[in-house]
Amino acid sequence: MKQDKNTKEFYERLKQQLTDDTLWPAPYLYKFIVPSDLEKIAEIEAIFDNMDAEIQTRDSSKGTYTSVSIKVKMKSPEAVIEKYLEVSNIEGVISL
Repeated sequence: MKQDKNTKEFYERLKQQLTDDTLWPAPYLYKFIVPSDLEKIAEIEAIFDNMDAEIQTRDSSKGTYTSVSIKVKMKSPEAVIEKYLEVSNIEGVISL
């Protein structure tokens, strides 16, 4: 994924915050909003496959969107950002 200047700055700030505030390895909670499409949800879940992640999904009231929460132990701030970048390649996903 090609990052624009704002995206790059966002991830640099996130990395700094994670470095300053957390002792690694540590649990991290990812939250994503995705159109309610089983394929897209499966793609997100596959990114965290074999990581012993706790994954919860919840449909919106109209069923148009699905919230995906993933709690997983991560090794470093760089590893956290790497997963965000992988998920960002899935069309329609919003990272919270």
